Amino acid sequence: MVALYIDGDSCPVKGEAERVATRHGLQMYLVSNGGLRPSANPLVETVIVDEGADEADMWIAERCGVDDVVVTADIPLAAKCVAAGARVLRHDGSALTQANIGQQLAMRDLMTDLRAANPLNTVGGGGRPFTRADKSRFLDALEQEIRAAVRSQSSHVTPRNG
Repeated sequence: MVALYIDGDSCPVKGEAERVATRHGLQMYLVSNGGLRPSANPLVETVIVDEGADEADMWIAERCGVDDVVVTADIPLAAKCVAAGARVLRHDGSALTQANIGQQLAMRDLMTDLRAANPLNTVGGGGRPFTRADKSRFLDALEQEIRAAVRSQSSHVTPRNG
């Protein structure tokens, strides 16, 4: 069955993801290091992992599989999930796939190197603000990915004889 995994730390679309998961009757895992209010929704499991920079990422990467949907802005986590066969979306609705994850990792590494080499820290600025248009694109993309994942999983189901 398709599951939805949310990298919950600093995720601006938790509520939107919960509504879409509920509409489709999907189990949603909201994973973080803490500080999140648990949902009363029985389809949403709030997972609090141990303190540590990558604990939530490891939890998600170890559990997601083919046709699960993962929402994250973390590129290394996205790469692990894509390798596991999951469908990965950023908060703005852009997809991270086999076709683009290598480029995204390279860009992340380049920007990390540029920031490290800049003693005045003038590279970057935290990115652009999250907009209503981003939220709308995310909702559309999540809906499409979940529908595609459900179709894909139902096509893999083989009837039992007997």
